[in-house]
Amino acid sequence: MASQRPLPPHAATAMPVGQMAELLPDGLVVVGGDQVIRFVNGEALRILARTREDLVGRPVREALPLADKTGRDWWEHTEPWDGLATRTGHREKLLVGPGRRDLLVTARYVRSARNRGVERVLLGLRDAAARQRAERDNATVLATVAHELRAPLTSVTGFTNSLLRRWDRFTDDQKRLMIETIQSDATRLSRLIGELLDISRLDADRLTLRLGPVDLEDLLRRHVVRHELSRRGQITLRLGDRARAAGVPELWADADRLEQVLFNLIENASLHGGGDITVTLDRDGPEPAGVLVHVDDTGDGVRPEDRERVFDRFWHGTDTTTTGLGLYVVRGFVEAHGGTVTVGDSDAGGARFTVRLPANMPAYVPDRT
Repeated sequence: MASQRPLPPHAATAMPVGQMAELLPDGLVVVGGDQVIRFVNGEALRILARTREDLVGRPVREALPLADKTGRDWWEHTEPWDGLATRTGHREKLLVGPGRRDLLVTARYVRSARNRGVERVLLGLRDAAARQRAERDNATVLATVAHELRAPLTSVTGFTNSLLRRWDRFTDDQKRLMIETIQSDATRLSRLIGELLDISRLDADRLTLRLGPVDLEDLLRRHVVRHELSRRGQITLRLGDRARAAGVPELWADADRLEQVLFNLIENASLHGGGDITVTLDRDGPEPAGVLVHVDDTGDGVRPEDRERVFDRFWHGTDTTTTGLGLYVVRGFVEAHGGTVTVGDSDAGGARFTVRLPANMPAYVPDRT
């Protein structure tokens, strides 16, 4: 579609009505008092997949048959020209048009004076396919979230009820196991809710970064220690050749968001990577150098055709044990910092996730003492 330039002052009053109708984002069909189609704009022709000759000058009931989802003829049911004189039209309704095409139709009745006959019927048309896809996507999101919330909630409520009602019947070891399970599932719930809030901020472009100097090497070492203390597996942290020679640049970034990026990538490698994880930290690019992070695993890897999709919201391939949120959040946070994240093949045979972050240090950093 050609770009629409701003109109000069008073141009709207001088522009013919037909030209103005072509600027509308929705389809417009104008039907006269004789029930013959008088005008159709270009968007309506696109939505209906018809030519102007198919519609203009023809009776509307023949050229533009409309029915509701039960198959009832919409024109016969509404009778715009023969109904009550006080009616002004109909709100948007999902109807079936020519070619069994789903349409969102709005009707407005135009009269020359109150209580006079209808001289024109203005139909506003929208393609229903995009809205229906959005509604299906929303339903999928709600079903996924409900499923992910239900599992840990069932565990938490089940164990707490058992402990409250039969405390004296359990041994100390049994109580400890149940409380540890409750804590683990509560942490999982908290993380899931946090990811959902992050996704809503990313989708609404309302993500706020609290920027400051970040030592990514120190952040990674502390994260690796916590990971190993939680008995989640062994991680090897190493520095690349350039980092060993010249050090790792300090970043100007949001430490909490970067920690979430590292956590999600390592968690993903733990779940899908076969056990052994190697995190490599290096300098990236010429001066001023950025930071390069590789997270390698020894799992089955990611198929080339899925390497873009793994960062999509709620995508988890054939694995139904994960939410499909973690990598979506990773990409959103990394791109918010002006960086990139990609996935390829690891030398160890599994997947390699690569994060590139610019240093982004400001020319002047206020004295924080």
